[in-house]
Amino acid sequence: MLNIPDNNISDALQKVKVTYQEILDRSVPYVKERWITFGVLLTLFVLRIIFSQGWYIICYALGIYLLNLFLAFLTPKFDPSLEQELFSSNLEEGTDEVEEEFKPFIRRLPEFKFWLKAVRATVLSLLTSFFTIFDIPVFWPILVMYFIILFCLTMRKQIQHMVKYRYLPFDLGKTRYSRQSR
Repeated sequence: MLNIPDNNISDALQKVKVTYQEILDRSVPYVKERWITFGVLLTLFVLRIIFSQGWYIICYALGIYLLNLFLAFLTPKFDPSLEQELFSSNLEEGTDEVEEEFKPFIRRLPEFKFWLKAVRATVLSLLTSFFTIFDIPVFWPILVMYFIILFCLTMRKQIQHMVKYRYLPFDLGKTRYSRQSR
């Protein structure tokens, strides 16, 4: 029996964790490159599914998970409906203070965490597609139709929420100021 001290194993694990965190920290400013990496991984996974003609349930689960992450990315951290209720209760109490201050859009799921969770899920899905135990036979067209319907309904609901509470989670159409005005 091998007699390896626990201290060496924990030191090695700690070193791996620190190196992993350092790589993640260095990747933060490279937004386009990170998303290109995710796109390549997702393409590899989809090609694996198409050419192997199996593992559709893993593909469906990944799609649902990515949809959930995307919705959390689009949703504000603080629910505007609760803020509106608070504002209306202040008006009923006779408080005439109108708070129309600028509130920046803060996401429920920040971009970096969205990317990191999506990459981890895609890598896990790619790895599980190499084990036959996860190749559960399903009729894939039903999964595709169900995912399309689910995507359309949830995005419609999200867009209605965005219109109702007048927020835009992207920088499209927003005014950008340059630093040269000094």
